[in-house]
Order: sequence, then C-alpha cells, then structure tokens
Amino acid sequence: MDLIDRALEFEQRKMRSLSTSDRVKISREAKALILDLNQIYKEKKDEKIMDIMKRITVIKRKVEKRLKGAPLTA
Repeated sequence: MDLIDRALEFEQRKMRSLSTSDRVKISREAKALILDLNQIYKEKKDEKIMDIMKRITVIKRKVEKRLKGAPLTA
C-alpha cells in the first residue's frame, strides 16, 4: 500500500506561501494520485480509498483555484 502512504503524506504537506510552479507541481501530483487510487478503488471498492480521493480532490481544487487567479474566500 505504498500508494496510499504517498497519498496520506501528500495530505499532510504544508500548503503555505507556494510559488506558481509549486502549485502546478502539487496539482499534477494530486491528479496522478487520484487516478492511481481510482484504479485500486475499482478493484477493491474500499470506502477508505474513496475518502482519501475526496480529500485530495479538495486540496487540488483549492490549489487550482489560486492558479486561475480567483480570490480565496473563507
């Protein structure tokens, strides 16, 4: 379950004061993790994997919102 460990580590990273290139890297890494986790989910149908994918998707959306220039709202 190395992939799940990578996904959990990705969630724990600090996402403060990132440069644009850092945001692009994070977005791409999140997409790759989600797609890889989805392949595992298709086989096992484990709800824990689905929960991880949902949490990573939230992070990815926040990062992409900043990349597109939309102001963050609380």
